[in-house]
Amino acid sequence: MIEREPITVILSERGWIRAMSGHRDLAAADTLKFKEGDGPHYAFHAYTTDKLLLATSTGRIYTLGSDKLPGGRGFGDPVRSLVDMDNEGTIVAFMPARTSAELLLASSDGRGFIAAVSDIIAETRKGKQVVNIRGDAKLAVVHPIAPQADSVAVIGENRKLLVFALDEMPKMARGQGVQMQRYRDGGLSDTIAFRLTDGLSWTMGGESGRTRTESDMTPWKVARGAAGRMPPTGFPRDNRF
Repeated sequence: MIEREPITVILSERGWIRAMSGHRDLAAADTLKFKEGDGPHYAFHAYTTDKLLLATSTGRIYTLGSDKLPGGRGFGDPVRSLVDMDNEGTIVAFMPARTSAELLLASSDGRGFIAAVSDIIAETRKGKQVVNIRGDAKLAVVHPIAPQADSVAVIGENRKLLVFALDEMPKMARGQGVQMQRYRDGGLSDTIAFRLTDGLSWTMGGESGRTRTESDMTPWKVARGAAGRMPPTGFPRDNRF
């Protein structure tokens, strides 16, 4: 039996992982000690009873037990010592596994699908090949889907945005998925599931920290697989939701 205790999980840019006792201030992760040239990459609250999902650009997803993580003293251990990660892959997502949740998975060529977290939890160090990658594409996005979400927004490297209904996405345990957006040049930058009536919100640049919301997304709402159109004025230049 594992005693349920709160922890703060820290994964560095170079792949060193540790778990600090208690739910620490996540904004203070920058003040922690890291190896020279390293810094914080992911930081979140969890419990020792949680499973954690680690996704790499090759489409493989690994499962870590929170109770098996090294303690918060020192720099931790390389995450590759806990799972058998392939050398080609880079980490694209790291989060607690909420077994009742669903994830939106998308690769850089604009293909994607919905997967239930309960279907992709792996029992071995080798993880599971969840997204079958085509050619030079990479797994680019792994986002939890909010229970009330009914739409998907996709933006490409070409800065074209489109919105379509969430039920146009298939639910799969493994595969390539379907074409979410069509590109002449480049590929997918980001995608998110949201509730259409809420619109899309993003943080404005500069020191103001203001959030802007585009409540009427109907000009961008089309069928899945279209090219899309330029995003609302003021949308982040990094093409991230």
